[in-house]
Amino acid sequence: MSEPASAPFEVGREEKRVFLLVVDETEELGAAIRYACNRARRTGGRIALLYVYELDTEFQHFASVGRLMEKEAEAEAEAILKRQALDIARESGRVPEMFVRKGQRQDELFGLVRDHPEISMLVLGSATGVKPGPLVEAVTGKNAGKIGIPVTLVPGDLTPTELDRLTAG
Repeated sequence: MSEPASAPFEVGREEKRVFLLVVDETEELGAAIRYACNRARRTGGRIALLYVYELDTEFQHFASVGRLMEKEAEAEAEAILKRQALDIARESGRVPEMFVRKGQRQDELFGLVRDHPEISMLVLGSATGVKPGPLVEAVTGKNAGKIGIPVTLVPGDLTPTELDRLTAG
């Protein structure tokens, strides 16, 4: 008898699946979180969170003011991530990995994915208005395909029931 053409299913392989969410203050983040939590729970995967903060360069010429502003921005980013992580841990059953970075959101997102090959999918909430958010534009526009992982866009106006139905199978 010959071996099957495809590799056998590996037990625990699903746990390697990491769904990355970019945390911000938009309404559509809630839909992306629910989608990712449902998928992680169903597949045995994990969730990672990225929060990118930018500094106002207007006051950077005063070194002490700049350092204080950076410390405050980083502390705020960590607090926001921790709040989201608590909700995600309740929903998915696992504490997410958290990344805080300083810089331009798109650059830091692409860099994180490049530096962490265990990240296997980006989940973004899609704004319900006329124009998508800047990250959605970045991964679907001129940089489409450059991120190197699948991207799932979750319409921000889906209800929890609709999201649960979509992730049930």
